[in-house]
Amino acid sequence: MKFSTLRLLGSKNFYITTPIFYVNSQPHIGHLYTAVLADAKSRWKQIKKEGVVFSTGTDEHGYKIQKKAALENSKCLNFCDKISGEFKSLFDQCNIEYSDYVRTTQTRHKNAVLKFWKTLNSKSYIYKSSYSGWYSVNDECFLSNDEVEDALDSNGSTVKVSKESGHVVEYTSESNYMFRLSEFKNKLRKYLSSEVIIPKNYLDNLYNQIDCLEDLSVSRESTRVFWGIPVPDDESQIIYVWLDALVNYLTVAGYPDKNKMAGTWPPNVHVIGKDILRFHAIYWPAFLMAAGISLPKNILCHGHWLMDNRKMSKSLGNVIDPFDILKKYNSDAVRYYLLREGVPGSDCNLDVKNFTKFINVELANTLGNLYQRCLPFNKELVYPLYEDIKSELTESDNTLLENLNMLKHKCDEHFELFNFYLGIQEIMAVLRMTNGLVQEYKPWELVKSNCDLDKKKIKKLLFIVFESLRISALVLQPIVPNLCQDLLDRLNVDLDQRYFSNASINQNQNKQKHILKKSDVLFKRL
Repeated sequence: MKFSTLRLLGSKNFYITTPIFYVNSQPHIGHLYTAVLADAKSRWKQIKKEGVVFSTGTDEHGYKIQKKAALENSKCLNFCDKISGEFKSLFDQCNIEYSDYVRTTQTRHKNAVLKFWKTLNSKSYIYKSSYSGWYSVNDECFLSNDEVEDALDSNGSTVKVSKESGHVVEYTSESNYMFRLSEFKNKLRKYLSSEVIIPKNYLDNLYNQIDCLEDLSVSRESTRVFWGIPVPDDESQIIYVWLDALVNYLTVAGYPDKNKMAGTWPPNVHVIGKDILRFHAIYWPAFLMAAGISLPKNILCHGHWLMDNRKMSKSLGNVIDPFDILKKYNSDAVRYYLLREGVPGSDCNLDVKNFTKFINVELANTLGNLYQRCLPFNKELVYPLYEDIKSELTESDNTLLENLNMLKHKCDEHFELFNFYLGIQEIMAVLRMTNGLVQEYKPWELVKSNCDLDKKKIKKLLFIVFESLRISALVLQPIVPNLCQDLLDRLNVDLDQRYFSNASINQNQNKQKHILKKSDVLFKRL
């Protein structure tokens, strides 16, 4: 079921974003996790019949890009086209249904950045000054003395590195434009105290960073960095890559056109990794405050993915190529594992054994086999009516039906906070209860009987199983969309009956329905 058209005109849409991903190298599993998290939330909102704007894209300016393009003997834009295309291909292969794919090399974005710079400048928040300090090329970030420390490089020499990322920094002195970041300390504390950051465990570090804020260099000399957007009326300076990149959220909203922005701005949530929290929770709101633009409502910050409980790195040989894992499995399996194993508030460990276990035990067995095992007892492909079986319901039957009626509300509670793993656990618990009921009723024995009572039991069991499958498929749509579409098609559920409001026991159906005649395996074991 395609939800990407559910963008409402003339009313406020739920605006969700991923960061735009830096094209200095190929996409990795962490990028994919960010996109899957945002996509699942976008789909959930649309299942609740809310209009959604979901943006993603690529960040394509800066020193690292011009350096990497030169190493590959490529023009900067050609290099960006290639890597941005890889991100787009990855997201398309993993069924990421974004409504806007923004690139910082697009004309619409450049125009938005120039307008934003002029606004900050007109309000006297930008001034020219000589800057001396530490700069991390890897992080595209300026750092104070308190944010760097000594470390040994691979040759045993002492170097300065960022305390936060561990990347080597260099001392630079240049004439730049500065942003009056230090003036926003109190406003930033107040903003962050309003439960903006999800989850809260990242807050303390942000408060510590705010305490020592200094004014921020927001340009680089074009003799050092030429691949970027020139400062208006001063082509000797290039706009700082992070100021440029963050404006992408305004670009998508239609900035500076206030009429276009009215249906989208402010963002409901930015979904980001913890390594770029500083830029989204400190720099970005400060820029917006200075420009007089309303602030994002929430920032969902997630941890990193580890391999064998160690950070992925090429030197350790433990990097997982997301294209390879998609080719080996499929998009639903990858989405399910990332959302099943991923806990936004902490780092997550990618374990191939767990990957196979979760997929086989939960999707193939608990869900898939539940559908498969009832087909032999339903030669007429009937989807029984509640009215025909309600008088036969036992206490244990009703307990399961009550759990099914509560399932969408439990999922909503968890999904709204991006805790998809908890919602999945709730769904699997109900499906296991349903499988237990099948074991209790033993339909493979009942089908041998000519007794009317046994035939009624089979009919009742089919209703309960099909309702369990239908409701579970409805709430699993954000997580495994292809599988759910297949299952709902098999159950002959109309397209206009696949929303949140439909995820309750159907007691009002009065016309006999039939499931489709499709006996092939719903989800193959890995």
